Amino acid sequence: MTTLPTRDRLIRAMGDALQRKGLHGAGISEILAAADTPKGGLYHHFPGGKTELAVAAIQQQVADLCALLDKLLPASPDPVVALELWTSKAQQLLAASGFQRGCPLATVALESEVDDVAIRQALSDGFAAVRDRLAQAFEASGKIANAGGLAALIVAAYEGALLQARVAGSVAPMELVSATLFPLLRAQLQGKP
Repeated sequence: MTTLPTRDRLIRAMGDALQRKGLHGAGISEILAAADTPKGGLYHHFPGGKTELAVAAIQQQVADLCALLDKLLPASPDPVVALELWTSKAQQLLAASGFQRGCPLATVALESEVDDVAIRQALSDGFAAVRDRLAQAFEASGKIANAGGLAALIVAAYEGALLQARVAGSVAPMELVSATLFPLLRAQLQGKP
């Protein structure tokens, strides 16, 4: 088994901490222990400390999510099937974590403050990247008039349902949103009012 480089271990440890505890709940000591890295390793790779590491972790989480969407969306001629797979995977991961690991974007966004400029920019870029991936898939279908608005609605519904599922300790809110939103989306793709 190959050990990940220190920088990658730090990013993964921070990403996990962001999903479970958010930015302010993630302690440096905990992150260093999870990454099996001394404090000097953090500042060697991330001179800006916790904030710079958090931005890198957010960017990595977004890259991973976009890679998943890039894999799912072209694999299916029906973007709704891809979205069903995406949300199903999210439900499985949330349940497997004991409802501790939510979306790192939403978790951090909820606690970010105006002064968290770099973090807010990373979050904004991340949400935009996900919306863009979805909008491109809807545009490719040739049947969606407002692909950008629909993508924004889906991301908002997904994030809200994930948040509700996490606090409820049940995937039921995500299932309810999916069962309501996806038939409406499928009807629009099929040209039904």
